[in-house]
Amino acid sequence: MQTKNEILQLLNAAQIHPDKRFGQHFLIDLNLMRMLVDSACICNNDVVLEVGCGTGSLTQSLCESAGGVIAVEVDAKLARIAKKQLSKNKNLQIINADILKNKNTLNAEVIREVRSACKKYRGRSLLVANLPYDIASALILNLAMGPVAADGMYVIVQKEVAERMAARAPDKNYGPLSIYLSATGEVKIIRRLSPAVFWPQPQVESAMVKFVRDKKKIKQIKDIQVFGEVVNLFMQHRRKMLKGCTKFAKSRLRSISDWRGLFAEAGINSRYRPEQIAAENYVALSNLCYDFLNKKQALIF
Repeated sequence: MQTKNEILQLLNAAQIHPDKRFGQHFLIDLNLMRMLVDSACICNNDVVLEVGCGTGSLTQSLCESAGGVIAVEVDAKLARIAKKQLSKNKNLQIINADILKNKNTLNAEVIREVRSACKKYRGRSLLVANLPYDIASALILNLAMGPVAADGMYVIVQKEVAERMAARAPDKNYGPLSIYLSATGEVKIIRRLSPAVFWPQPQVESAMVKFVRDKKKIKQIKDIQVFGEVVNLFMQHRRKMLKGCTKFAKSRLRSISDWRGLFAEAGINSRYRPEQIAAENYVALSNLCYDFLNKKQALIF
């Protein structure tokens, strides 16, 4: 782990400064770094993904605990510093790339490397990181839904993102992120963090959050893609009543005609708004949609 002075020395030697484009705010409180690592209870067969590794301050501790570490850094200059600082760690791969191909897709190289490492070490797949604010929500959504699903996420994010992660209906912060995480696992805000624990200091407060994937909950979802389509359909029109949202159905959901019957079977009041519906009800509704679509497909053939 690196102190603020050590980070400054590394940046000065490379003649670079924190880049606002990438939302670079280095965590400089070593106690909080240890808390983040300890909260993940990392084992020697776990694979850890770190996004925004910077100069490698947190990365070294991850390498000491995990079977394999894949660190992703979009800034080429910082990636070079991290590679030099951490060159002795044989269980580390540093990828200089954007973790997101686009908002809904992870970088293909990262997917390949995580899958390969998980096959080798056969432990959990974890995200442990001080995440850049601008990608946090999209990254967490991708790792909750797949194609590479994290068994646990232990992250530092903007406070507002943390509140959305942990929100339940009908909380004002409740949204797609809340639903996906609640439907697939459990979220807990570990601690709120002031701007003073970062350098440069951000203009907002942050929070340390943990998410643990729940296999029992996952098994209750018949098709994760249909689940995502159903949640997106309704939450994109969250101020309308549910029955009014159905007219905006796209793709395969357009073929569903008896939404009223599906709402009733899922125990959902069609006059409620999407933000009032609990995650488990969205799971029930998506499962009914999945069954309907499969029956229709079977009739075609």
